[in-house]
Amino acid sequence: MSEVLKVAVIGAGKMGAHHARTYAGLSGCRLAAVVDSDRGRAEALASQFGCTALTDARELPRDVVAASVAVPTAFHETVATPLIERRVAVLIEKPLASGAASARRIVETARRCGALVQVGHSERFNPVVQAMLRMSLRPRFIETHRISPFTFRSADISVVADMMIHDIDIILHLVGQREYKVHAVGVALLGPHADVANARIRFADGTVVNMTASRLALKTERKIRIFAPTGYVAMDYQKRTGIAIRIRDHIDVIKLARERNFDDLSQMQGVDYSALVKVEPLAVEEGDPLRSEIEAFLASVRTGAAPAVTAEDGLAAVEMADRITEAIRDERWELDGA
Repeated sequence: MSEVLKVAVIGAGKMGAHHARTYAGLSGCRLAAVVDSDRGRAEALASQFGCTALTDARELPRDVVAASVAVPTAFHETVATPLIERRVAVLIEKPLASGAASARRIVETARRCGALVQVGHSERFNPVVQAMLRMSLRPRFIETHRISPFTFRSADISVVADMMIHDIDIILHLVGQREYKVHAVGVALLGPHADVANARIRFADGTVVNMTASRLALKTERKIRIFAPTGYVAMDYQKRTGIAIRIRDHIDVIKLARERNFDDLSQMQGVDYSALVKVEPLAVEEGDPLRSEIEAFLASVRTGAAPAVTAEDGLAAVEMADRITEAIRDERWELDGA
């Protein structure tokens, strides 16, 4: 399929605008329509790119072969299902759905109809994540920290589904397992959904993950630290920097201490640390995660190859988010005076 692909964006909010702008800047596709239930918003965004404005995705022309779904999470299933049943390829913004049951129905519909569904976990396409994945680590302990001020953009869902979901997807992709136990705590301060959350996950193989997310901070930070038998990696998603500390081959600290006739390991203080480990910055390439995500989506549309982030991946992330949310409810804190 070498012709220009006609695409649409469903949802004319902030994320929809980002998707529309990205499609408009790519060769090999043409933004044919913007859809939003608010006609004024649809027309305002469509006019920027010279395309059609619609208020219902079911009105999309039949020659539209792919669409981004960037509506509020609660409407993902309602909006995406008719498109999937038409076998329109869809890129659904994260999270896949507002709950596991809804996400599961999307997956089942996609399988039944043979339609392509990619989930917008754009952090997978962050250049620093790509650099980390090239290291082929086998994590044993992972710690994530994702905080930001409240944006009022995703008040309909908890901080787990809004922010922590990014880390959940990366964790599941890294660890490659679906069996785990969950312990979590959280607090809802600005509405009915948790605004601060901490989750501790223990996978069946013993790998432990500690995730913290807050949308009540005064600054924005997105960081991850990974501990593996062969070394340690610390990354900053926002600054797109990282450092790797690897154990040098054939280093045995106990053997080294014995060879030097040390009485105990405290005498190792005089040993050059760089002789034991190799410290190096991660080789991070330039790149726009959303652009890379959409390019990967369109490549799958053209070739029929499985998407980089499948509907099943999206479902797994929502399932973990649901379990974390349930654990938070089970561990409800009794505040003084409440």
